[in-house]
Amino acid sequence: MTHFESLNRSSIARWAPVALRLMVGYGFLQHGVAKLSRGPDAFATVLEALGVPAPHLMSWLTILTELLGGLAMFLGAFVTLVSLPMAVVLLVAIFTVHLPYGFSSIKLLAVTPGGAKFGPVGYETNLLYLSALVCLALGGPGPLAIDGLRRKRNQPLERSLRGM
Repeated sequence: MTHFESLNRSSIARWAPVALRLMVGYGFLQHGVAKLSRGPDAFATVLEALGVPAPHLMSWLTILTELLGGLAMFLGAFVTLVSLPMAVVLLVAIFTVHLPYGFSSIKLLAVTPGGAKFGPVGYETNLLYLSALVCLALGGPGPLAIDGLRRKRNQPLERSLRGM
């Protein structure tokens, strides 16, 4: 591989986190909007049936984590910080809902004239989201992220403090 090919590949590779960030942010936003549109009380009823303590509080915390965390991730803002509560939501979902249904997120039960019928969803998608969060938290949000703008703005301050 020539120096030019290596340089070109690395300049393209730096954009890889953007796709992850946009997908994770959009996915969390959509889940938060869906819960909010049905009403937090409807989600609290589901949480109560699952035995989650303080279901109304947890309903709101989950919705806010999905909405605010999803928006922050989409914009590339505070990616490392918001990854933790987002990961907690995913882990709770895995252990309270999806684990008994196995790994696969697609369980085709039948194909009828009305369309495909699917069974309960496993934890595969949650693991994909968790993997993306780990990659973003450790590797950074990539270009076009608020975190990058914040870092650039703070660099002159850091340099001047080091010179003191």
